[in-house]
Amino acid sequence: MISANPENIAIIVLSRSGMAVAAKIKQLSGGEIHGFSKRIDECDQLFDNVGEHLRGLFADGQTIVAIMSSGAVIRLIAPLLNDKTVEPPVVAVSEDGINIVPLLGGHHGANQIARYLAEELGGNAAITTSGDVHFGVALDEPPAGYVLANPENAKSVMAELLKGETAQLNGHADWLIASKLPFADDGKITLTVSDKTQTPLANELLYHPKILALGLGCERGTSANEVIDLAKQALSGAGLAAESIGAIVSIDLKADEAALHAVGAHFDVPVRFYSAEMLEDEAGRLATPSDVVFAEVGCHGVAEGAALAACGTDGALIVAKQKSKRATAAIARAAAPLKLAETGRPRGHLSVVGIGPGSEVWRSPEVSQLIGKAGDLVGYSLYLDLLEGLTKGKQRHDFDLGREEDRVRHAMELAGEGRNVALVCSGDAGIYAMATLVFELLENGQLSDAANRISIQVSPGISALQAAAARAGAPLGHDFCTISLSDLLTPWEMIKTRVRAAAEGDFVIAFYNPVSKRRRTQLAHAKQVLLEHRPKDTPVILATNLGREGENVRIIPLADLEIDEVDMLTVVIVGSSDSRVTRTGDGKRWMYTPRGYAAKEGTKIKGVDL
Repeated sequence: MISANPENIAIIVLSRSGMAVAAKIKQLSGGEIHGFSKRIDECDQLFDNVGEHLRGLFADGQTIVAIMSSGAVIRLIAPLLNDKTVEPPVVAVSEDGINIVPLLGGHHGANQIARYLAEELGGNAAITTSGDVHFGVALDEPPAGYVLANPENAKSVMAELLKGETAQLNGHADWLIASKLPFADDGKITLTVSDKTQTPLANELLYHPKILALGLGCERGTSANEVIDLAKQALSGAGLAAESIGAIVSIDLKADEAALHAVGAHFDVPVRFYSAEMLEDEAGRLATPSDVVFAEVGCHGVAEGAALAACGTDGALIVAKQKSKRATAAIARAAAPLKLAETGRPRGHLSVVGIGPGSEVWRSPEVSQLIGKAGDLVGYSLYLDLLEGLTKGKQRHDFDLGREEDRVRHAMELAGEGRNVALVCSGDAGIYAMATLVFELLENGQLSDAANRISIQVSPGISALQAAAARAGAPLGHDFCTISLSDLLTPWEMIKTRVRAAAEGDFVIAFYNPVSKRRRTQLAHAKQVLLEHRPKDTPVILATNLGREGENVRIIPLADLEIDEVDMLTVVIVGSSDSRVTRTGDGKRWMYTPRGYAAKEGTKIKGVDL
């Protein structure tokens, strides 16, 4: 079976003729099929641009099994190649499944994947790395869960082994024992597996297994340097190698503690959290239980309890709780490298994304990546439908229009469970959309404790304002503003004040939420006020269904604006007194606002000399 995380395996297929093999590989690996939308109708995920999609997956560290030519894969990914020690496995498979070629990450799992697929599909694995060919193992790049401390010795050690020398194993690692390496008690080469710090000999390779869980606790706001120094002290005092840390662990009350995440970044390991109940289950194994801690957080030990919980029942506490002024640290050792899927839960993450008007070509790469990484998608049903293939294999949480607060709260509570959630908005997430409500709920304290501790990222999208402007020309070339005509959240008197101020200031104005089935008078009022301050022939853009089927963009004079021609899917942009309409040779009309007023001398606005 493929040892890579099934959720992290992307099976790329470009044509229907490759779907049969793709389906077999999915069955064998548990991965997801990513299909080229111009040739594939249905699969787990669809994409439009092959190169962009491949590079995005590679940059995200996903294992790639591509049913396409080796040369094409190499050319598309080549711009990203930099450090082979961190590059994910990439395997190319022919459409008939006969030829399987590990292109990159051979020692990170690509060779193993190729062998397994070849055996199951009845094909041939084209393994070319010398260590794999002779011994079935790559000593310079160990499997996940192990770190080679002295890679500079790997080449000379492998050369000695290829010349016929034998090796002695100091420590235990299943992947070495299962290899074809020539072991002998008096071997000239030494392969050491240890979580201790030591200086390897010239003919020795030292592997650090990631079997240590570093448990931490600290007061709110403790400096990162204090906690990092304490962690280093705990390791050095026991002679333990930092490379053997598999995870930083703590109580879930500390999920948003910046210092703990700084420690994770310092040691380049994930950070995981446990509930007080789970930590209290370890009370019988604690070296220094504390009633004071129990009274404060509900368990008798945070650092020791978290370390033991991460290592399981076969693990043992090897460094009892140590203290600095404001932090505690403890270390436990597991019987085997830690499995992150079984080690606590991560800090939940919420991505608040704007998908633009809906067309994929107007959706930013960052937004697509965040949606791709998310396991849960929350949004108005229409917005989720616009994502099409990006929703495949993800949990959808659909909401009707008008349930904005329920929608946002649900997304944040899901993230509070340790999930990666994308809250999907049309246009830009921060312009009359859900990003604001996220922070309102945080400030108003209307969420669970877990939801208050999530990490948040807001990613911009093309707003309806920008899309309408681009379709019609360049109406935003000078000062402009946006005004929502909806009085659901803003008093109508305040809206009237803003309309008049914008009219008097001669701003280009984009009206959001111009009308609804219930509201039919606000836009009419705005038109009347504007006609008091700018010419009747002032150009107005009416843009409906932008970026979607049925798109309609018109430019009309302000005097001809009819309310019945506008709906909630229409953006209305009213030009300033200086906005103009011009034509191109094909007869198309374009609206634009000059960057500066053409007649500066003698021009006055409300008595102000320009």
